[in-house]
Amino acid sequence: MMSMYSAVSGLNASAKQMDVIGNNIANVNTVGYKASTMAFSDILSQSLSSGASTGMQVGRGVTVADVQTQFGVGSFESTSNATDLSIDGDGFFIVKDDNGATYYTRAGQFSINSEGQLVDINGYMVQGYFYLGNNSETIRNISLKNVESDPEATTQFSVGANLDWETAAGDTFMATQTIYDEAGAAHTLSLTFQKTEQSGAWSVQADLEGYTGTIDMNYTGLRFASDGSLSEVYSATATGTAATVGDGDITSVTVNKEGQIYATESLLLTRATSGNSWTVADNDGGDFIYENAVVEVDTVDDIITIDLDGEGGADITFDLEGTWADDDTIQLDLTHSAHGAVADVQLDFSGGSLNNGSDIGDASNVVNWDLQGSSAEVIHSYASSSLVNAMNNDGYAAGELMGVSVSTEGIITGFFTNGQSTDIGQIVLADFPNSNGLRKMGANLYVEAMESGDPRVDAPGSSAMGEIISNSLEMSNVDLAAEFVRMITAQRAYQANSKVVTTVDDMLATVMNLKR
Repeated sequence: MMSMYSAVSGLNASAKQMDVIGNNIANVNTVGYKASTMAFSDILSQSLSSGASTGMQVGRGVTVADVQTQFGVGSFESTSNATDLSIDGDGFFIVKDDNGATYYTRAGQFSINSEGQLVDINGYMVQGYFYLGNNSETIRNISLKNVESDPEATTQFSVGANLDWETAAGDTFMATQTIYDEAGAAHTLSLTFQKTEQSGAWSVQADLEGYTGTIDMNYTGLRFASDGSLSEVYSATATGTAATVGDGDITSVTVNKEGQIYATESLLLTRATSGNSWTVADNDGGDFIYENAVVEVDTVDDIITIDLDGEGGADITFDLEGTWADDDTIQLDLTHSAHGAVADVQLDFSGGSLNNGSDIGDASNVVNWDLQGSSAEVIHSYASSSLVNAMNNDGYAAGELMGVSVSTEGIITGFFTNGQSTDIGQIVLADFPNSNGLRKMGANLYVEAMESGDPRVDAPGSSAMGEIISNSLEMSNVDLAAEFVRMITAQRAYQANSKVVTTVDDMLATVMNLKR
């Protein structure tokens, strides 16, 4: 009665099929789980005759030939976690345990552990490239520990503003913004615009908080066209020549506000008989451009200052020495140098130092005020209130990592508290000539085996590798409808095989009753 043994093999095979079906259904919500299917084969047949006829063979039952893993892509579920990753296509994530053993998985439920390492739900380290250290081309653990954005000194800035066309001579407007030194320390840069007597002409001075010394500027004035647009920048110089009866002399001439010199002219300063006042007049016989100029005596025969428009304070300072007599004179030659076009203004900080010992600007300690570049903010002079409407600069403080994103190529980009972002590393994938040959290790992990072949490692999206989807998890690819159909067929097969057993039992009972 070989049929009984055949039926028993059928019962065993159906029971094992139910094991596979039950496991699939149990893992219907397991992230990255791949369903299994069972393949059957018949057992070697028994020949009923001693001849060579193949028509006299009877099978001896069924056996399980293989349990195959179906590596088709499952559905994707969106999440709010940027380190939840799924693979759209072929490939496996590579992870390593603390002992260095390598595993492969489709479950991309990753997180950052207390050591800053990118790990899976088992605590195994995700493998890839790390750009911010040595050996950036070596595949290793991806660690975000101590990742930060280095500070960058400001080398260029721009200000978008309106300077009121109707501003009175001598009135000022200040624009401030924060710039950074090489150590990432913030400093307030102030630009003070002062209206000159000339229509559309403004002087400009720079001051930096925490800086001691002079700030040299290649241009110190702005001139606007009649339509309010910036038309050119300019600079100026001043020299003084003394004509005295005694031994009076000029030790220095300091131009406090070069931009207030909006035209070239020679002025004559004459010492009054009282000794504590000076008069100013035109010295070249033409129109007296600076007719509102005022001379102030700080210390008799020691320091005098000139306010060219009589409104905005000292524009030029003379340091005097010796004995000055009545009607002694100083010839003051003002030279205005118009650039003829808009140009960048360079602020040179090499003549001083920051109070924290750091440096600012480029290698020459120069910070460029961008007035004409493609990223320059617009500055104009319309008949409306002066205001600052935009500003930018290329410096920033140090920043701490506050978030990451992962691209389709697996590139991990870090976002920092200073507003900067940088590529930190890249996740790599592995694929196999025969994925069905991988050995399951539980916990959604696989290891390579002889049947799988050697892994091929590459970046996502290249060499037939799938792409990475961030904020997404690949769910189980179990098809419940198909599993229920298989469950029904397995159940019916089990019932049918059990019926064979009972039928054979009845036949044997009939044989046993023949002796009665």
